[in-house]
Amino acid sequence: MEILCIGLNHETAPVAIRERLALTGDSLEQTLQWLKERSAIQEALVLSTCNRIELYLVTEEKSDRVDRMVRDHFKERFDLEEDDWRRFHYQYGYHKAIAHLFRVTSGMDSMVVGEPQIAGQVKEAYRQAVHQKAVGTILNRLCHKCFHVSKRVRTETELASRAVSVSYVAVELAKKIFGDLSDRQALLAGAGEMAELAARHLASNGIAKILVASRTLENARKLAASFEGDAIPLEAIPASLSQIDILLCSTAAPDYILRVDQIREAMRTRRHKPVFIIDIAVPRNIDPEVNTIDNVYLYDIDDLQNVLQANMEERKKELKRAESIVQDEVRAFLAWISSLNLVPTIVSLRERAEKIRQGEFEKALSLLQAPVSDKDRKALEAMSQAIVNKILHDPVATLKKAEEKGDTPGLVEAVRKLFSLGPKKG
Repeated sequence: MEILCIGLNHETAPVAIRERLALTGDSLEQTLQWLKERSAIQEALVLSTCNRIELYLVTEEKSDRVDRMVRDHFKERFDLEEDDWRRFHYQYGYHKAIAHLFRVTSGMDSMVVGEPQIAGQVKEAYRQAVHQKAVGTILNRLCHKCFHVSKRVRTETELASRAVSVSYVAVELAKKIFGDLSDRQALLAGAGEMAELAARHLASNGIAKILVASRTLENARKLAASFEGDAIPLEAIPASLSQIDILLCSTAAPDYILRVDQIREAMRTRRHKPVFIIDIAVPRNIDPEVNTIDNVYLYDIDDLQNVLQANMEERKKELKRAESIVQDEVRAFLAWISSLNLVPTIVSLRERAEKIRQGEFEKALSLLQAPVSDKDRKALEAMSQAIVNKILHDPVATLKKAEEKGDTPGLVEAVRKLFSLGPKKG
């Protein structure tokens, strides 16, 4: 049996390739159905996100043959060049495939290391595979184990507690200043990607209200509507300062959109309650002199980059701890797989040895001239049983030691061949 991971991700393939292979809705169902119909594949799970497309497969076939089969299907279905597949995809077998899924689900392989969304995406992929009856004993157990690993990494390390994106850092800093954000209001100056990411982080942390300002009011309205907020024109920002607690600026304005006197006036109106300002625009949107005003906390892109760098260093340390958890759980899973093969093989080996012993014992008795007493019969039978047990002791002990290391599949196959035990049932 082989467990395979075949796929590509943000590190191996450009977005132009990933978006062509993206599988959602009907296309995901069709892919699972196609995999189910392949006699070479016993179980299948398809994970498709904006950053990765991965197939997790259980097969009795050689991995290269399965890889070619998947490649040919994707080439035909998505008009993919063979060279693209060769350059961008990866294939992991057995323990590497298991470890990879554990890392993926734990956020260790994500573009933003430690992000929690991927665990939910893996759960959805598993739900789809269960719905289409594409998973069996192995992938069922593997998926439940990967969710367990994700929980361990989340609770036993601080991998997810160190922000490594600018917008996430900004929101985490706001939480340090204000604590609970549920009674706070935020204003986003600019309606681009950075503003949207910040809005998502703010919303997930329970911000009371989000205002969006942009030179193009329609863009502001679209973003604000996504978070049940309000849109205002860019020139209305100064008048809104007295109402908001968090201001994030990411406009393309060539000069400052807010100066010291405007913010000083707003602070008087808001009775000097703290305000947190994040200026990630280049060139800057906020006059740096604003930092001289009491209770105004101004961070620019350089300040955030310094926090990011410190967080990245801490995350590297946490990654080592997370990797140790992954390796522990890989060994445990391999031991479980080994037990599936080991126990039936030991039983078959003992049954075969006992059948041979009984046959030879009865044959030996029939060759004796004189009748054998019950006492002698029992002694001879005990001797034959002892011989069989001594012969089997070392092979069985070796198999059990290998099971502890998760290294029995090759030995099990060898034993079944050497003793003519035939294929394992089930």
